[in-house]
Amino acid sequence: MRHPLLPTLPKAVAACALAVSVCGPADAIAQDRGAIRGATIGPIESSLHPGKGYGSEPYGRTLDELGRWGASWVSLTPFGRTYDLQPTGIDLTFEAPFVDNRANVIDAIRMAHARGFRVLLVPHLWVETGAWRAEIDPGSEQGWQRWAEAYEDFILTWAKVAQEAEADMLSVGVELRSWVTTSRAPSFVDIIREVRRVYHGPLTYSANWDDVVDTTILGELDVIGINAFYPLTDKENASFEQMLQGGKKVASQVSDLAHTWQRPVLFTEIGYTTRPDPALRPWEWPDKMQHVRVDQRAQALAYRALIAPLLDVPEFMGFFVWRVYADPDDMSQEAEWGFSPKGKLAEVVVRDAFTAHWAFDGADEPGSVLVRWRAPVPGFL
Repeated sequence: MRHPLLPTLPKAVAACALAVSVCGPADAIAQDRGAIRGATIGPIESSLHPGKGYGSEPYGRTLDELGRWGASWVSLTPFGRTYDLQPTGIDLTFEAPFVDNRANVIDAIRMAHARGFRVLLVPHLWVETGAWRAEIDPGSEQGWQRWAEAYEDFILTWAKVAQEAEADMLSVGVELRSWVTTSRAPSFVDIIREVRRVYHGPLTYSANWDDVVDTTILGELDVIGINAFYPLTDKENASFEQMLQGGKKVASQVSDLAHTWQRPVLFTEIGYTTRPDPALRPWEWPDKMQHVRVDQRAQALAYRALIAPLLDVPEFMGFFVWRVYADPDDMSQEAEWGFSPKGKLAEVVVRDAFTAHWAFDGADEPGSVLVRWRAPVPGFL
């Protein structure tokens, strides 16, 4: 049975006609509204701010703001918690009991749909020690089996939420390098197939930018997802033209990857911090830096250098900006020099990209940009 929010099959993926045969299972996604112009909406990650997270009135204002940007999709990121890199299970409680988080995510998806957005649901793992989830290693065969069972319970729980709320796409994992790039990957394939029994929409996986070519589960997915914190230069004070050359290399890699796996490529996260040289080591997390100088222009140029070459790649399905927050007035979630482009020069670049014509949109008819679908917002047409 077709997922209720998917368009009918005759409205084929725009990339099919442009990218030879890079469609396969992606036919079922049938993006009749063109490329994914998306933004990740982060939850309010503090129990000290009740009533401002997913599904709240402030969250609705964030959706309205993204509509004015020209976004057509949003990504939501509920979390499960592990203590360290040798986990025995996953706690579904994150800032609030799971029953509350579940209800709030469902409300958030439905509020987005009511405004004309489509929704990617991306369940994340939060490691309490601050370590990176990509390095999880339970340490023994028994430990890996226990971990696989725990992760399957976690992702199936959110897959059921995605199905109930009619989310438009689901990511089955985020940056699980130690699992999906190794000989243990077949056990993750088994989990993906179980997810398909529960959730009937298209699936992706959010690989890290530097390990996606080694990720062996991509053939099980409908869309190749990448958390795309690509460096665009290897030296300080790089010019825009130098960064643009880095962006062109990324675009070439995207095309090659799409043709290798016969799947379109989606950047499930993109972002650069608001500081000097953000494209040099873009994965550096803001809260680990000190005495950082705010540099909006550097952030904007990094966004532009990455995005511009991709718009001409027929196999490139779109991206989700990392990130804005569920309360548009809450400035406590990250420093001013953090990743969010909101209210900065980078927001202008993102708006321009959302308004531009993309190769994935299909044929560029004269004047088509003037009538391109955008999320409807009351009072803004």
